[in-house]
Amino acid sequence: MLTIIDEFTRECLAIDVARKLNHDDVLECLAWLMTTRGVPDHIRSDNGSEFTAHAVRDWLNRVDVKTQYITRAWSPSSPANPLPQKAVRTFS
Repeated sequence: MLTIIDEFTRECLAIDVARKLNHDDVLECLAWLMTTRGVPDHIRSDNGSEFTAHAVRDWLNRVDVKTQYITRAWSPSSPANPLPQKAVRTFS
């Protein structure tokens, strides 16, 4: 599941559900969002292969979008940054 949430307004911008999503699916969704909503300053995501793929990183560099990666998932034993995970859990 690909869930895209505006970090400032907490508005859900996109939810894409599939058995397997790859970097092409991420690029398609981001391109559509940037065409309809504008280009953001940065994107925060986990460091899954669909976001760290060279094609995605190169494309984001070309459209001048900075990337910020969540370094580890939140768990009660290691509370790194629970806010992004909490926001996604509300849609799961």
